[in-house]
Amino acid sequence: MAEYVKRYNPNRSPDWNYGGPKWRLSRSKIELFTECPRCFYLDNKLGTARPRGPSFTLNIAVDALLKKEFDEHRIEGSAHPLMEQYGIDAIPFKHKNMNTWRENFEGVEFKHKETGFTISGAVDDIWVNPEGELIVVDYKATSKEGKIVTLDDSSWKDQYSRQMGVYQWLLRNNGFTVSPKGYFVYANASSDKAAFDGQLEFDVTVVPMEGDTSWIDEILPKIKTALDSDEIPATGSACEFCPYREAAGKKLLDLHKKSLHIKKTD
Repeated sequence: MAEYVKRYNPNRSPDWNYGGPKWRLSRSKIELFTECPRCFYLDNKLGTARPRGPSFTLNIAVDALLKKEFDEHRIEGSAHPLMEQYGIDAIPFKHKNMNTWRENFEGVEFKHKETGFTISGAVDDIWVNPEGELIVVDYKATSKEGKIVTLDDSSWKDQYSRQMGVYQWLLRNNGFTVSPKGYFVYANASSDKAAFDGQLEFDVTVVPMEGDTSWIDEILPKIKTALDSDEIPATGSACEFCPYREAAGKKLLDLHKKSLHIKKTD
């Protein structure tokens, strides 16, 4: 078993903080602001990000294999069987920047004039239809009961719609014509087999999603205002990190005060 290596750094280099030469406003950072402005501020202004959980290596493997599979059709200029199965008239988009657009810490970039932000987002895939419209595609891997054909019953629907919307917004601002409809390619691992036998079987479906871009131009100035202020923003209503920090901080402070009192009375 590989040895665990501690990777969390509570004090990131200022180069990667707001105002530093390497800072950019990524899609995930925008999503963090929508979830909790205070956690966003601590991360991007003060350089202390939330601790990350372990990497989902199975998801990463599925993602890599799907990219290889669709890249074969990208080279050939042909439709993937899933496109034909779901009646999607498109082929994988071929572009010189495709690998850059997929790369974390690079992605599709746009310099936003009003805020001065360089905004970025790493896509999983892009398809193109006969009208020349680009179609944003994201790969997902999971394991749940039933066939995944819609996200209408999912708690992730709004977040995924925003995710799709940011990618669409970035591509449009790079001069491309983009379809408002994107797709999630879902690989759903079955858990109802009689035995594992050293392999997982996946049911792969293509789920349509309308990207939501209506909120982006409104939220960017709010992010700018928060970052330029020395006032700590409010916590997000659904944030679980802020209540933990507050509760832990109070208890540690109480212990500290008690220890100081004991020392004074000794």
